[in-house]
Amino acid sequence: MTDTEAAAPYRRERARSAEDANELVGPPVLEQGFKVKALRDVRNDGTYPGRPVGDFLIREGDVGYVISIGTYLQMYYIYAVDFFEKQVVVGMRARELQVIDAHCNDPQ
Repeated sequence: MTDTEAAAPYRRERARSAEDANELVGPPVLEQGFKVKALRDVRNDGTYPGRPVGDFLIREGDVGYVISIGTYLQMYYIYAVDFFEKQVVVGMRARELQVIDAHCNDPQ
């Protein structure tokens, strides 16, 4: 284990890799209002205010709603997901989320 891995063991992947395709050439996979489930744990990497670095923000299986869609590095869609039970909003990529209900906010 390197010193970097020992200092930040919760950070497993890089934000950008050479194999990643530019997601912005197509429409977003998810839409506002989609009910989603987290496919992995998310820890604070130091960018979430008011919480210690390394603290779990959400856990795999937590449920939330997509509240907005943004972009990152001019390559990726980032979905702001409100995990209301945890009282936290986290930016996630589509591959980190599973759609539970795409029609939960449709008029009845």
